[in-house]
Amino acid sequence: MDRAPAKRTILVRIDYPPAKMLRVTKLTDYATVVMTVLAARPDEVLSATELAEAAGLEPPTVSKLLKPLAQAGLVEGLRGVRGGYRLTRLASEITLIEIVEAMEGPLAITECSQGQSHCGIASQCGVRSNWRLINDVVSDALRAVTLAQMLHPLPLVDRRRISVDVVS
Repeated sequence: MDRAPAKRTILVRIDYPPAKMLRVTKLTDYATVVMTVLAARPDEVLSATELAEAAGLEPPTVSKLLKPLAQAGLVEGLRGVRGGYRLTRLASEITLIEIVEAMEGPLAITECSQGQSHCGIASQCGVRSNWRLINDVVSDALRAVTLAQMLHPLPLVDRRRISVDVVS
């Protein structure tokens, strides 16, 4: 009589680093810094090396940032001896949501908060509409801040004192 092999259960522990929620990537943060350098010098065409120096970043990082920013139509590259990069519009006409989406794609705080959802419980989820509302509030906040405003640092504010009114 053939015996089936004995089944064993092996417990595997997987440690994941703590997730940083609602945080833009370093590249998006750096893209904002590079964009503010360009905004501060609107009449100049700056090379990637000049941008890197002014932003305190490495030239390869800046070159990597400029490609999606150019593809999104936020900066343009000019060739030639005096070539480099400049903003395609006034800093007052460029919003933070445009920079974030150029670097990361459409803002979606959760799987179901924008567009088609691939979430397995989307049809029965009781919090989906709330996440969509939160996603919209964050999008609106980023849409309300221009690159020109980013040139002027705000004083540090105690986060607990910030109030938000959500109107649905």
